[in-house]
Amino acid sequence: MELLVAACLASLVLPSCSYLGVELPDPPESTAWPVQPLPCHGLSLTGRGSERMLSYNQSCDMDGPSSCCTLDHIPLVSKCGTLPPESCFFSLICSLGSFMVILVGLLRYAHLLERLGPSLLNTLGLATGWVCAAGLTMVGNFQVDHAKVLHYIGAGVAFPTSMLFLLLQSILTYRMAKTRGQYWTGHLRSILTAVAFFTLVFSGVFFIQESFVLQHVAALCEWMFIIDVLVFYGTFTLEFGAISTDTFLVLLKASRAPKSYKGDNSLSSTAHIHSHVEGLAMA
Repeated sequence: MELLVAACLASLVLPSCSYLGVELPDPPESTAWPVQPLPCHGLSLTGRGSERMLSYNQSCDMDGPSSCCTLDHIPLVSKCGTLPPESCFFSLICSLGSFMVILVGLLRYAHLLERLGPSLLNTLGLATGWVCAAGLTMVGNFQVDHAKVLHYIGAGVAFPTSMLFLLLQSILTYRMAKTRGQYWTGHLRSILTAVAFFTLVFSGVFFIQESFVLQHVAALCEWMFIIDVLVFYGTFTLEFGAISTDTFLVLLKASRAPKSYKGDNSLSSTAHIHSHVEGLAMA
């Protein structure tokens, strides 16, 4: 948390220092960024497990197994967060998860920007991650039994964009890879991306079926997809160790690059006009 606050302060102070001509000493390398993705899937797994146990105790009461073994009590992720108190945990976990997705996506974008330079795939990866966070917020705050349309809209946004985020990050991993370990990281992420794709497809196909068994298979695939995505986010700890304050400086310079580029073009065009006028005057 202290490093996050320091990064935010740096984004406010460093631009002012650069305009004033103040030279800052080289910052020390940060070693705490690698553990940043761990709370993302650690809290999610713990919270989802607690939410599932609460939901099971709420729906399958002492009336017998017949009260919960129906199509209305399939243990889908959304169904596990419809009744209090698990609905409170569901909203909290999805909101915190959205924030962590935004933060991880920004750190990943800055890291790739420092290593590869400007890239369209990197920009698309950042955009899909943030759109996924928006959809996840809708999923968590609009429960399926109370706001089904908004809940399904959020799910329709979150699931495909998270799949696209995994695909783009796997491709970018191969583009950045130079050592054998980095290539193995790319292989691991490719496997996780393939598993996520198949579980997402099977979950959608089985979800629309009326079969009691296939509905449970859809729930199983949905849980496998979520766990797979969380494990994928955990692999970023292998690369976030290289993130330092210099990475944020690169991000700030990139945000000011278009302005400086336009300024350079205007200066060069003005100089060309002056030289042309001087040539005509001498003639």
